[in-house]
Amino acid sequence: MHRMRRSTKTAATMTVASLALSILAAAPLSAQAAEGRQTVVGEGQRITATLSPGIRVGKLLWASGQLGTSPTDTTIAGQTTRALESTEKVFKAAGTTLAAAATKCTVFLTDVKDFQGMNSAYTKFFPSNPPARSTVVVAALVVPGGKVEIECQGVIP
Repeated sequence: MHRMRRSTKTAATMTVASLALSILAAAPLSAQAAEGRQTVVGEGQRITATLSPGIRVGKLLWASGQLGTSPTDTTIAGQTTRALESTEKVFKAAGTTLAAAATKCTVFLTDVKDFQGMNSAYTKFFPSNPPARSTVVVAALVVPGGKVEIECQGVIP
């Protein structure tokens, strides 16, 4: 019985310690959230009822997925370039650049065969020290003819 009380007390102490560590770990994010959530709108972009081009909280920045569709250039390289140019506008509106601040990007492709073309256009935006990246093949994007959508997160230096 004595052992049982000790292990219950140890478990309770560990739970309290775990909770305290969780609170301490979340403190930097809470402090940033206290600085305020700011909508970021790049040049030529707009907020809609369901979408903000970007959100900044402290030094953290999230850019919504950007499509690169165009009636004149339907190539994967052209669409990738336009999607990243739109993403760059969000980063510039937040006071930085994509190359300097992007830490993680996710690329959504509608055709795996477009990977090489997307990658060749993508690398031009990150000449050195590229962000982490995931590339996902999806059945479709929300805009007919859309081949690629790119979203990025970053930390503003």
